[in-house]
Amino acid sequence: MAQNDDFKYPLPKFHFELEWGGVRIGFTEVSGLDFETEVIEYREGHLRTYNKTKQPGLTKFSDVTLKRGIVLDNFEYYEQWVKTAMFQEKKEQYRRTVTIKLLNEEHNTIITWTLAKAWPSKIQSTDLKADANEVAIETMTLVHEGLVMAKP
Repeated sequence: MAQNDDFKYPLPKFHFELEWGGVRIGFTEVSGLDFETEVIEYREGHLRTYNKTKQPGLTKFSDVTLKRGIVLDNFEYYEQWVKTAMFQEKKEQYRRTVTIKLLNEEHNTIITWTLAKAWPSKIQSTDLKADANEVAIETMTLVHEGLVMAKP
């Protein structure tokens, strides 16, 4: 059977990387890569049609939630996030560009999402349960001022 090079496969979503201000950090889950533009309805009194026109308004960006298993040997990044959330020292110093890249099987970037001026608004440690057989997961919520989705 001849191979058809024109056949396109759906992209798997499990192979990705995240860069936080130039440092690559591993996560098991990223969610909230979306935005919504509000609709402004308007109608002038002299229009012959009896309907409103719809125009784009302000754009609202969703918070991005990151999840990862807790690793005992590297808490330095966590301490930096805590500083960021507290806005110690110079306030703008801790806002970062965050880049999330969806990768293919050859580890090449397929799609890139870039968050502008991101900072963590919430850091949540794992819950503890004596009879559970689960990995300890920490969660961080990022707020940002813009989301750009691009292909390389």
